[in-house]
Amino acid sequence: MSAECSSYYNTDGAFVVAFSCPKPGSAAFAVYCCGFNDVKYCCDDPNSFFPYEYGYMWWLSIGALVGLSIAAVVLLAFLITVCVLCYLFIATKPNRLDNGLPLRAPGQDGCVSDSSFCAFLKMWFLKALN
Repeated sequence: MSAECSSYYNTDGAFVVAFSCPKPGSAAFAVYCCGFNDVKYCCDDPNSFFPYEYGYMWWLSIGALVGLSIAAVVLLAFLITVCVLCYLFIATKPNRLDNGLPLRAPGQDGCVSDSSFCAFLKMWFLKALN
């Protein structure tokens, strides 16, 4: 079994002529043509698309893990801050609303006994009746 890699231009712009897999002098089990339009090579896996060693990919994985770890710590700090602020808001809220008005039962005449406005109304009402 063999495969034919068509000719192509590599990333430097140089023309690479077509070749058959396996190449002479390479592994006999590399019978598939793999790669992209600008890099083609013989390989043993027809689903292989990457011609380079996988060692450098660990650095990408470590970088991704570090980035995700930092993002997780920032998210956790944000959530803790929100929870603390909510707790403080609820804990410092007064038990009942204070609107500043004293709550007293009105007298028999419908006025609070020490209210100057009620005294004025009583005097006006008495003058109006006379």
